[in-house]
Formats: sequence, structure tokens, C-alpha cells
Amino acid sequence: MQTKIVYEQPLNERIRTFLRLEFLFDQTKAFLAGDSVWDSRAALSGILEILSIFSRADLKTEVMKELERQTLVLERLEENPSVDRSRLNDLLNQMDTLIDHMYSLKGQVGQELRQNEFLSSIRQRAAIPGGTCDFDLPAYHFWLQQPVTTRHQQLQFWFKNFEVIAQSISLILRMIRESAPEIKEVAEAGFFQRSLDLSTPCHIVRVGVPSDCLYFAEISGGKHRFTVRFLEQRLEERPVQTRDDIPFELTCCII
Repeated sequence: MQTKIVYEQPLNERIRTFLRLEFLFDQTKAFLAGDSVWDSRAALSGILEILSIFSRADLKTEVMKELERQTLVLERLEENPSVDRSRLNDLLNQMDTLIDHMYSLKGQVGQELRQNEFLSSIRQRAAIPGGTCDFDLPAYHFWLQQPVTTRHQQLQFWFKNFEVIAQSISLILRMIRESAPEIKEVAEAGFFQRSLDLSTPCHIVRVGVPSDCLYFAEISGGKHRFTVRFLEQRLEERPVQTRDDIPFELTCCII
């Protein structure tokens, strides 16, 4: 089976934030599994980036709204005889459980981390290039020299603040990505454009191409339309749109 590269473009701000958080959650979890000082540095940096996003918006409310919206969509499918009722009930149960967990969260997500003096000192220095080096933050340097198990336990404890949100966003995005079939399309001379139906808002545009494709996809769009351009990568200069016709798989995720 040929592998492929999938390019995604969110078409609203809520999903844009969810995709950024999904990226940070995945990146942070990958470094959490590592044992080196550099793994611990990268994991903590990811936790602080996640915390920064939560400082700018009431994401707990946004996640709850999206879970409840998708629950209503799924409940309407219960009357459809062609729906896999077992799978549908499983998804509804997962969403109900996550909604209950979300309601049980008290206060602002990550509030304890924002009040942590040790983390605050690292956050302040992280904005400066090289600002978290050993001589700038001796307390951080000391912590990084602790045994691997000590660092792992502390990082997992900090990351646990976002666990329910991470699970919720993972399920939300999975549901959105699986909400529509892939359709084969062709970008003539490397360009494709489509108008969107405002009565069924699209949340994510996904473009899939074989992993050996010579061009990368650049997607842009809003609620009215979107475009896909296939560009030749030129690392020393600006990418150029190809003149070739490029077959690809398109998914307009509309749940």
C-alpha cells in the first residue's frame, strides 16, 4: 500500500487552535518518552507553549461547545437505519464521558502551572534566544540534572493538567476528519479551486498525495471558497507553482 502525505487547512479559528494544540500535545508526548536532558527540555518547552495558548482564550468552553455540537449531530444519526448503531453508541458514550470530565474541571485550565514560580522563571527567559541556558537559570540546570525518573514524574504531573483537553481535542478532530469521504480530483497546472456551501460549513480541507509526489500542496481559504496550489520546493528561493496536472485526494470535512 502506497504511503501518502496529507496537507490540512482549518477554515475557522476554533479548529485552527485545536490543530495547533494537537500538534503540541503530540510533540510533547514524543519528548516525554525520552530520557535525555534535551528530551526533558523539549518536553517542558512544549508544556509551556501549550500553557501559553490556554492563557489567551477560554479553551475549556470552546472544547465543551464543540463536543456538545458534535454530540447533537451524532444523535440525529440514530434514526438513520444504515448507521452502525454499535459504533455510534460507542462514540456517544465517549463524548458523554469527556463532557462530564470537562464539567468537573474547576477553574481555568493550567492555572496551577501559571502560578508555579519555577515554571514562570523559565517562561520569562524562553522568549529570549538562548535565554534558558545553564548560567541564566541555575535552578533549571539543577532540575535537569536530577534522575530520569524524577524528571519523568514531574513532567507527567505538569502535562496531566491538559490530559482531558487533549483527549477531547483528539476525538473532536478524529470525528471531523472522518466525516466525509476522499474524492479524487485534479489540480490543472497545479491549481484547484472550489466554492463552499454555507449551509454545511466546512471545518478542515484535507489534500492527500503520494509520498513520492514531487510537489507540496499549499491550501488557503475561508468560509466561501478554498484554493489548492501545488508548488515546486526550492530551498534557496521562493517556491514556484508547477505547470503539471496533479491528481490528488480531497476531503472537505463538514461535521
